[in-house]
Amino acid sequence: MDEEYEAFLPSWISKNPASEMAESRLFILSCFIAGMIGISTILYTAFQWRRNINLSWTKAIARSKKNPKSRNKVPLSPHTWILESVNRRKSLNCCVCLQSVSPSQTHLNSDSFIHSCTVCGAASHLKCSATAQKDCKCVSMFGYDNLLHQWAVQWTAVTDQSDESSLCSYCEEPCSGPFLGGSPIWCCLWCQRLVHVGCHVSMFNETGDVCDLGPYRRVVLSPLYVKKLSKASSGGGFLSTITHGANEIASSVRKTIRSQSMKYKNGYEIGNDSSNKLEEYVEVQDTISKSNGTELTEDLNRGQNGETKKTEKTGSFKRSSSMNQKDEFRVMSVRQTYELVDLPPEARPLLVFINKKSGAQRGDSLRQRLNILLNPVQVCELSSTQGPESGLYLFKRVPHFRVLVCGGDGTVGWVLDAIDKQNFISPPPVAILPAGTGNDLARVLSWGAGLGAVERQGGLCTLLHDIEHAAVTILDRWKLSILNQLGKPLQPPKFMNNYLGVGCDAKIALEIHNLREENPDKFYNQFINKVLYAREGAKSIMDRTFADLPWQVRVEVDGVEIEVPEDAEGVLVANIGSYMGGVDLWHNEDDSYDNFDPQSMHDKVLEVVSISGMWHLGKLQVGLSRARRLAQGQSIKIQLFAGFPVQVDGEPWFQQPCTLTITHHGQAFMLKRAAEESLSHAAAAIADVLENAETNHVINASQKKALLQEMALRLS
Repeated sequence: MDEEYEAFLPSWISKNPASEMAESRLFILSCFIAGMIGISTILYTAFQWRRNINLSWTKAIARSKKNPKSRNKVPLSPHTWILESVNRRKSLNCCVCLQSVSPSQTHLNSDSFIHSCTVCGAASHLKCSATAQKDCKCVSMFGYDNLLHQWAVQWTAVTDQSDESSLCSYCEEPCSGPFLGGSPIWCCLWCQRLVHVGCHVSMFNETGDVCDLGPYRRVVLSPLYVKKLSKASSGGGFLSTITHGANEIASSVRKTIRSQSMKYKNGYEIGNDSSNKLEEYVEVQDTISKSNGTELTEDLNRGQNGETKKTEKTGSFKRSSSMNQKDEFRVMSVRQTYELVDLPPEARPLLVFINKKSGAQRGDSLRQRLNILLNPVQVCELSSTQGPESGLYLFKRVPHFRVLVCGGDGTVGWVLDAIDKQNFISPPPVAILPAGTGNDLARVLSWGAGLGAVERQGGLCTLLHDIEHAAVTILDRWKLSILNQLGKPLQPPKFMNNYLGVGCDAKIALEIHNLREENPDKFYNQFINKVLYAREGAKSIMDRTFADLPWQVRVEVDGVEIEVPEDAEGVLVANIGSYMGGVDLWHNEDDSYDNFDPQSMHDKVLEVVSISGMWHLGKLQVGLSRARRLAQGQSIKIQLFAGFPVQVDGEPWFQQPCTLTITHHGQAFMLKRAAEESLSHAAAAIADVLENAETNHVINASQKKALLQEMALRLS
């Protein structure tokens, strides 16, 4: 009876609670799936809509650029194309056909290449680049009365922009990407300002399209003062041909010496003909000096200044002078394309050097970003065939400029050596963009531990602002002479800025150096480099290779022999307060040593410490131990009675028995990011006052240098 009664009840009453719960869950799940599909459809439609509008914007800008009535009165400049993998620029459109540069999914090829402009960032298909408009950044506008805005399509996303630059410079309305349509935008390649294409006519009528180079006008090299040299004036002529052979011989001999001294394979084996090569080196240089030194110097000075300058008669000075003139003449005859003329007194252009092979391996992206913000002429790439001399030669007539080095400690030393050779009366101060592995000098000068720190602090725009308002400080530079038992040089001297190491720490640096030479692809960013350093160090923790170092090394400080501890496996000589990526070897705050002075990088004094093996070095890295202080002094002599790995500023080699002598070489002007805003503005103001006083002939360059040194010491 009950069963017949339940049969007549509705289905929702007859079901049990478990089945009701299952059906409700199924209903909720189906509603959720339907909702997600609907939302995805809406988002996809909106994305396609936005993409079509963006494409229409680009086409509108392209049409407006082709319109002769709205064409800017600036000289044409072709793009500087390089081959680049399409996988790195998938999101861009071709600047000619306006289609995506990435191939379709059915024809995707990882080896496909496109043309990419190193200056403005535009991309093009290989078949389209030949017909691209010549609307790239014009680096030379010599002869123009005013610098005009160079409006162009913003082909690539600019990461180094302030918030104010996202507004139209005329109507001050947002210039963000379109969603429901709107007016297309132009971007000035010099000041980075944006303007609606519809607002450009009104802006042109009111301002004449004059560009002021934007907020970084003091560090940007204006194209009005960049003169492009003709081939006839930039060619070297017959005199260059005569000296080219001798210069190449000297270069090949130096390269042979360097390769032999850096050799470290099969149990630290090294060639025995280093002294013979050194004698060849000296003989070649003497020959060049005697045969061509005076004639080349007189001809070069006569060609530049209209008069002949006499060369000093002293032998050593004559050799150095001929080397400098040789490098200068090579730069002038081979690489000189532009000349800087009649810069205004208030200009403080920035000369940038980039080493693509530094630890972070981001030289290409840095160069493009700096080309967008600055004049590409003032951005120089360092390589084995082109050193800093070409950029310094270009800026030789600029009264006041600053230098930015994008690289590691080795690159900074390379640039400082080149500045020394130029014999500036008042050398330019140097800032650092830390792109190496350790970046110890950049840490001491408060520029950061790496590129990541720079990006977190605001990117390159903030960096340029900080360089303009940085404080000038002093860095001691030291000369390392490598002598035999008779006191004669075994190889040309080296120069030290940070530190010198003998023993276990140099062994790790040398192994990493050899690994980098054999497998450069493994060292593709700063973090991986540090991991490889840690791995090589871990391999040697239990290996007491240098347990007998105290009996095979003799250390003298200011003529007094210093006892090396019996457990020491390495001796370090430090000039700055950072070692191997931030380790403080001296610890100025340590009160347990009463007979030592605090460490300073401009007191003309070096600090000597010892470490007791790789385990001790590892504890130093994590702050669980400290190095053992040995001595302080102005002259250091280290005698090696056996072969040891040696490293200077992270550049290692294996050294046979010899005597290492470290003496004070000079001081370099460096730029330090000030922690306090008021202090930075005060330092920048004082430096400006001194530079203006020199410009107005109130003081000379030597007096300005002395005053800057005194100011740096007091502010430190």
